Amino acid sequence: MKVRGLRWWVVGLVALAAVINYIDRQAFGALWPKIAQDLFPEMDQDGHKVIFGTISTVFIVSYASGQALFGKIFDWVGTRIGFALSIGVWSFATILHALAQGMLSFSVFRSILGIAEAGNWPGAAKANAEWFPTKERALAQGIFNSGAAIGGIVAYPIIGILAAYLDWKSIFIVVGFLGLLWLLPWLFIVKSGPKTHRWLSEDEKKYILSGQKNQDLDEDGNYDDGYVPDTGKLLKHKESWGVIIASAALDPIWWLFIVWIPIYLSEVFGMNVKEIAFSAWVPYVGAMIGAWYGGILAKKKLNSAWTVDKTRKYVITLGCIIMIPCFILLKYPGAPQILGVFGVEKSAALTMADPQVKKIMDNDAFKDLKADKDFIKSIAGKSINEIKSNPTFNKAYQSAVWKTPKAETTKEERLLPKYGPPTDSGIAALATLSEINNARNTAALIAVVIMAILLFGFQIAIGNIQTLPSDLFSGKIVGTLSGFSGMAAKLGAAGLTLLVTFITKGGNYTPAFLIGGALAIIALLAIWILCPKIQPLKPKN
Repeated sequence: MKVRGLRWWVVGLVALAAVINYIDRQAFGALWPKIAQDLFPEMDQDGHKVIFGTISTVFIVSYASGQALFGKIFDWVGTRIGFALSIGVWSFATILHALAQGMLSFSVFRSILGIAEAGNWPGAAKANAEWFPTKERALAQGIFNSGAAIGGIVAYPIIGILAAYLDWKSIFIVVGFLGLLWLLPWLFIVKSGPKTHRWLSEDEKKYILSGQKNQDLDEDGNYDDGYVPDTGKLLKHKESWGVIIASAALDPIWWLFIVWIPIYLSEVFGMNVKEIAFSAWVPYVGAMIGAWYGGILAKKKLNSAWTVDKTRKYVITLGCIIMIPCFILLKYPGAPQILGVFGVEKSAALTMADPQVKKIMDNDAFKDLKADKDFIKSIAGKSINEIKSNPTFNKAYQSAVWKTPKAETTKEERLLPKYGPPTDSGIAALATLSEINNARNTAALIAVVIMAILLFGFQIAIGNIQTLPSDLFSGKIVGTLSGFSGMAAKLGAAGLTLLVTFITKGGNYTPAFLIGGALAIIALLAIWILCPKIQPLKPKN
């Protein structure tokens, strides 16, 4: 039996694995508000954020070690068994989340998940190098990366729908079984590599292998004798460090958003789990389109006789140039001038940002109430005394837990607006709750659209960076370099995740966005300086 276009079936399954990968990993962030209330009811929002950031950092550090580990595993056992090990272990780890009782157990299960999920990326690079000619690799990588973006798109709505019927523990069990189901078609279709696969036609086999010219060092038609340095020699090439540094700088940008989007939307715009589930997917639409566009653009340039060097640098630079201004714009989605363009009254924009109003709007007791149409109608245009006497308001107000300063807090800090119940001015503003909600929703929409454009640029760049190991070396060492660059990327992401925990106290994410812009510049410089010419490398004399 011969299967036409078998290589596309392979990359399709790898992309589907990425979809499942992101559903499994995003479940934790999407469900965190419920998990935090269940397991840590005595803590305030900043306390919950520290725990979330710590567990997320453990996950990313484990993910980093898993990149290097699975890079070697894929080179040892091959693509077929490597993927089976990776997705099998991470699926069981996801199911184990249902047994978590606190920060320690969550950290252990997230650590196992991180190590196993990391195999998806060096595995994809390895499969790409095996199954695709050079001119199609960026497109194949883009298809794979779009799987991650699609996973981000569908994860939040899926979790939101499941949350309407199941508790958070049951949801982890359900999504964990998705990966185990994936193993069935993978083991059935991917029986071997393209050289020996019985379903692969001779024409397609010749097309794949003859297009992998960076693996034919002496140009004798044998594609297994490419330059395969040992690890020490691999790291002596500055181009290897260009890939590693660019990955370490650029990849944390992705993690900045996939880890913190739910917390950002909750903290800055006061969204509940349901609102997050149906908003947080928007940036991943931009990522999905960017993954496809980056691959198609690279293929088009290579088909137009552009060199690999010129193509990769052009596409990577384009992606970074799109990202950098977006980081600056993310500081202003709630600015009155910006909201005014979308028809929001200046008074509503200013009221939305008032600390006393935020104190009520962000309190857990009011998060569902502010979306209650009957309640909004009942207090519209009412005086402060009428609002205070409203039974629905009064019940929520009495059940609310207001932030109080610690014993060692200074007298000046005790006077800050974030402490204690809201003043009468904050309560009085609820008379315009409908307008406040409109301003908040519009600002949140602007923010997620900017994020979508930013992740569009990110995927354009990262897809071509991830093809560099196969552009520079033989397929037999691609997994190792991809593993090293992935490990460096995840260590950078872990550092940024932990840093964000502390630099965003009070809901100010501007420092995090400025760091993201600087990282994009560093990645760009690493490619241009350390990779003077992207082409198949030869042994150093």
